[in-house]
This record gives sequence, C-alpha cells and structure tokens, in this order.
Amino acid sequence: MTNSLASTASGAPAATRADAGAHAEGLLAAASAFVIWGILPLYLKPLHDIDALQIISHRVGWACVLVFIWLALRGDLGELVKLLADRGTALRLTASAILISVNWLGYVWGVAHGRVIETSLGYFINPLANVLLGVVVLRERLNIAQWTAIGIALVAVVYLGAATGAIPWLALTLATSFSLYGLIRKVVQVEALRGLAVETLVLMPFAAGYLLWCELTGSGAFGHSGLAINLLLVGSGPLTAVPLFLFAFGARLIRYSTTGVLMFIAPSLQLLCGIFLYHEPFAGARAGGFALIWLALLVYAGDGLWRARKA
Repeated sequence: MTNSLASTASGAPAATRADAGAHAEGLLAAASAFVIWGILPLYLKPLHDIDALQIISHRVGWACVLVFIWLALRGDLGELVKLLADRGTALRLTASAILISVNWLGYVWGVAHGRVIETSLGYFINPLANVLLGVVVLRERLNIAQWTAIGIALVAVVYLGAATGAIPWLALTLATSFSLYGLIRKVVQVEALRGLAVETLVLMPFAAGYLLWCELTGSGAFGHSGLAINLLLVGSGPLTAVPLFLFAFGARLIRYSTTGVLMFIAPSLQLLCGIFLYHEPFAGARAGGFALIWLALLVYAGDGLWRARKA
C-alpha cells in the first residue's frame, strides 16, 4: 500500500512535467510557424521580377514533391489513396486547393507590387472573418463582445475605402480566401500533411503545365536566372509545407485561445517589414483604418482570453 501511494505521489509531478513540456513544444512550434509566415516577404521580395503565377507554380510543385517524400517516409501513402477514393473528401479538398492557391497568388502579387502592408491587413482581418463565417455557415452564436469586434472591423474597411478612394480588395481577398479555406479544412477534418498532399496533387497538373508553357515561350525563370533564384524557387516548397506542419503540430498541444493570440504574430511582422524595410506609406487614413482593426482585435482577443481563463 505504501509503495503504491508513493508511486502515485511521485507520478503526479512527472505527469505535470510531461504536460508542461508538451505545452512548451506546442507553443514553440506554433509560434515558429507564425514567425515564418510573418517574414515571408523577405523571402519573396528577391523574386519580384518573376510573375506571381510562376512563383506559385513552383511553390505547388516543390511542395508536392516534398510532401509525398515525407508521407512515404512516414508510411502514409496508403492513407492518401483512401482519401482520394472518398469522393466527398476529394471534392472538398479540391475546393480548398483552389482557395489556398488564390490566397498564395494574392499574397505573392502583393509583395511583388509593394503592397506588403495591405497583405498584413488581410491577415489581421482574418480572425474576425472566421468568426463571421462561423455565424453565417455554421450557425454559431456570438456574444456582445464578438459582435462589437466584427462591427468595428466593418467600420474600418468602409472607412479605408472612403478615405483612400479604393476598397482594400487585396486584403479582403486574402482574408476571405483563407477563412473559407480554414472552414473547409475544419469540416473535412483531414490531417494537415495528408490534406496538403491532396491539395498540391490537385494543383500539380496546372502548375506543371504553366511552368512548361513558360519554358516553351522563353519566360521561364528556373534555370535561366542564376543559382540564387533557382534555390529560392526550390526552397518555396519547404517554406510552404514546414510551417503548416509546425502549426498543425503545435495547435494540438496548446489552448485554442493561445493560438488565437499567436496568429497576430504573422501580420504584425509583415506590417513591420512593409513600414521599416520596404518604406511603404503608413500614415493618415491608412493608419486610422489599422487602428480600428487593432481595436476590434483587442476586443476579440480580450474576450477570448477572459472566457478561457473563466473556463
């Protein structure tokens, strides 16, 4: 009896330490994913002379190669065949593939055309777009704080459009496409790496066909623009797959509310890149619009943290 009690007592701290270690690993993995996404403009900027569609095609192609090698090493190719055999799952992942390609294309185009700050706005809006989709599609109910946050965000978008004379279409495209992508992946509930494998496989024929056309017309960059550009194009594959895996790994080990706070790392770093590295204008109406978005996010994040602590 004494030995049993002793083992139980000694086991409790060990379990606590294991939980704390898992939480720390999850926090590091998720934060690393958002940091990588946040400094992505630094990687893409040297490729600004290459058209965005060609960069996305390389991103799809090299990511597909890497993911399939990864799955083969894990012995998961059989599971992938089962996914493809499920018509409903395959169709949903085809839709998510189209949405994520639109998101990637818009982001790469924005970086190449000196609109890094507007791309960051899209990812600041994204959490609020997720909440709105939850209401419209999943029939979720919002509390007063969440409705207030969405209302402030809508005012911010209208204000930006009226003050600058142009609707922030790039930011709205990025926020909408990524929110719809996340919604489909939530409904399908497929493991991140397998889902990415199906998505890149769906896009691969189009990516390969476009790259072949570029090569035949003499506009292809790979193999014709120097070693550095070649390496950057090949590296765009791992840069797509690795942070997605880190995020999926980390999100399972930390609180959802913690993930919601961490996701502001990426647009914050993008905003800093746009202001201090690329010297994009950030004053007047634009700064005022961002201030309203940040206020909405503070209301949203504060409510989430309060409810998580209360629970």
